[in-house]
Amino acid sequence: MMNFFRVLLAGGLAAVLPALAVYAPVPEKDQGKALTVKVKSALSYDSNIFGGATGAIESSIFQVVPGIAYNASVTDQMFVSLAYELTLDHYDNRPGDKLLDSHMAMARLARAMSPTTTVDFVELFMAASSPESLLNGLPLNADQSMIRNEVDGTLLTSLNPKLGASLKARTVYNKFRNAILGRSLDRIENLYGLSVDFAALPEVKVVGELRHQDVFYRKLGEVKNKRSDFVMGGVDYALAKKMTASARAGAEWRHRSSERSAAVPYVEVTSKYTYAPESFITAGYMLTIEETSDTARFTDTRVNRFILNLQHHFTPLIAVSAGATFEPSVIKGRRGQASIDEDTGRYGVALTYLPTKNWVLTGSIDFDKVNSGEASRGVERTRYALTGSYTF
Repeated sequence: MMNFFRVLLAGGLAAVLPALAVYAPVPEKDQGKALTVKVKSALSYDSNIFGGATGAIESSIFQVVPGIAYNASVTDQMFVSLAYELTLDHYDNRPGDKLLDSHMAMARLARAMSPTTTVDFVELFMAASSPESLLNGLPLNADQSMIRNEVDGTLLTSLNPKLGASLKARTVYNKFRNAILGRSLDRIENLYGLSVDFAALPEVKVVGELRHQDVFYRKLGEVKNKRSDFVMGGVDYALAKKMTASARAGAEWRHRSSERSAAVPYVEVTSKYTYAPESFITAGYMLTIEETSDTARFTDTRVNRFILNLQHHFTPLIAVSAGATFEPSVIKGRRGQASIDEDTGRYGVALTYLPTKNWVLTGSIDFDKVNSGEASRGVERTRYALTGSYTF
């Protein structure tokens, strides 16, 4: 059954990952043991460290990332995963603090309650001092440091050999360090879902879903809060191990506090083709409504999101990977404010060398481009990085 958080995470988590995370899907090696310790370091260049439309500040950056992870089945019915990473970024040219620390912690617990029922809980905490995908349209050189805490819960069950059901819940808390930015954007987003699937064929499942979303802002919620209800249907397709695909289509009814409500289409499609060992192509598309970085003038953003990723191993030791996200969007104006069109592109390519089981060496290039109907929201940003990691 398709996890409907997959596409949401692809777009959402990118906004808070530490700087120098690569847009391309860089391969890593499985160490084959429960406890691993990893140290990564990188030397990079960023042409626009604050993502400003004007007055861009460029800088060289030295990064060190120690991390630890534990993944194991602690009983026949229970799987546990724990991870922590500390990211230290030193900027050669940055107003204010030149040494920034970011933190990521993850905990997962999955348990088989019976032969037909499983529960899965994941918590992901991030304190990002240097976010990768910066918000555009903010005052020049604005501090976008933030805390994000996300909790996902899933219950999967089989009602009979052909009929299955799932309950899913997700809550995300976003808090910005800058007081002015926080007053505008600090919020909690809750999402709940119920789905039923029927195995029409061994490789095809027909799926129906209901979802509900609430968005609660910490300040001025009476004019910014929203709630949405979704109804959709679709299919999940699995052709052996080489090709998988999922599609959902339906409608979203969104109620906006103090603004016009709307009924709009909702679409999400994902697919993956593994054409050789450790070589694959993934693609996705989503049509949805998301929050905007300017809540004073706009209600939300209507997004068309296209995602394409490639990983190809020339040899067992050398791989190239590429990632692209393109988002033609319409930012919906409040009463008396015109809506604006905005296109966002994020592109990355990486060349990876895996000389031993423990070493991963990567060279990468990432490029951000925002074309907006409002000049103050346009952005260009280029990053180059050389990265090495060693896993104990």
